[in-house]
Amino acid sequence: MESALAVSRLPPHDPGTPVLSVVDMHTGGEPLRIVLAGCPEVSGPTLLAKRRYMRQHLDHVRRRLMFEPRGHRDMYGAVLVPSELQDAHLGVLFLHNEGYSSMCGHAVLALGRFALDFGLVPAPAAGTCEARVNIHCPCGLVTAFVACEDGRSHGPVRFHSVPAFVLATDLMVDVPGHGKVVVDIAYGGAFYAFVSAEKLGLDICSAKTRDLVDAASTVTEAVKAQFKINHPDSEDLAFLYGTILTDGKDAYTKEPTTNICVFADEQVDRSPTGSGVTARIALQYHKGLLELNQTRAFKSSTTGSVFTGKAVRGLSQQVKEGAAQEYHQRCSFPGLHPGIFNYSGETQLPCCEDTQAALWRSPHGEERRPLANTHMSEPSWKQLQLTS
Repeated sequence: MESALAVSRLPPHDPGTPVLSVVDMHTGGEPLRIVLAGCPEVSGPTLLAKRRYMRQHLDHVRRRLMFEPRGHRDMYGAVLVPSELQDAHLGVLFLHNEGYSSMCGHAVLALGRFALDFGLVPAPAAGTCEARVNIHCPCGLVTAFVACEDGRSHGPVRFHSVPAFVLATDLMVDVPGHGKVVVDIAYGGAFYAFVSAEKLGLDICSAKTRDLVDAASTVTEAVKAQFKINHPDSEDLAFLYGTILTDGKDAYTKEPTTNICVFADEQVDRSPTGSGVTARIALQYHKGLLELNQTRAFKSSTTGSVFTGKAVRGLSQQVKEGAAQEYHQRCSFPGLHPGIFNYSGETQLPCCEDTQAALWRSPHGEERRPLANTHMSEPSWKQLQLTS
């Protein structure tokens, strides 16, 4: 499968018109800003090399997309690029307020629907109830399964993550202001520290978000200072992404278990956190608290949104009793923004008189399907085409 084919269906970058056109989506309340057009070429033979290139040479693009006045402290983004993997439909670089992530589950869920609705993958055959989208993330190949009807997204999206594993359990960390705290570290495409909020003197359901953020950030910095993170495959993946505070209810129950993820530069995830939940399930599986194919629900303490997930396959000791994961959630398009992000900081609005632009074509050349399940009006869609 040639991922460059899918990415080539995105409008090309025109150096003479440095405008970024984007689509805004969200999963469980957590935003995702996807770049449609205007991003300069991201060079590199591999996805991790492209990630390094963007960090070193194109970080101004990330800042324009993520920071005010166009974004905000908790904005999240995605730049689509070709993948070197034969089975990938597309590659993606994840953006946040501090830099570039290795994995993002809520973004994968959103990108699955985006790829189908924007024609980046072939339309599923008639009668097919689920479309498969292979997304190459910096941590590896992740597969999204998009519920569909008549070739368009309809209903929830699920994904199979990369193998998750536990790096350390019962790690004693000296946390300033809290003393010795027992912390677990697990990987779900990114590394997270896990600690019950109660151990930090907080109730995850009633404490102020600011207090939870301060406590989680203090844990993150303490772990970084006292414990070395290693990844068996790549040094690019060997970093602590953030801390997830939980309600401490790790033993299996049908009731949702609540957590909050604080990552990057004190960024707060509005969703339960796809990669974080992946790591948390691996941790529960590792401790014998969760069986294979036993579905658990995870709730965000900030928005109340819920992800469901399960470990679907046990792996070898080489990944420390890891497990492949599966998650379910719904995604939606709150907005499409044609031509509002200009490098100079000035707003450029497109003319919408010419509606003949033939963009988003399938592999066979026919014009792509209209957007499904969005609140876009027809004139707005024509503006987007022209801008792109």
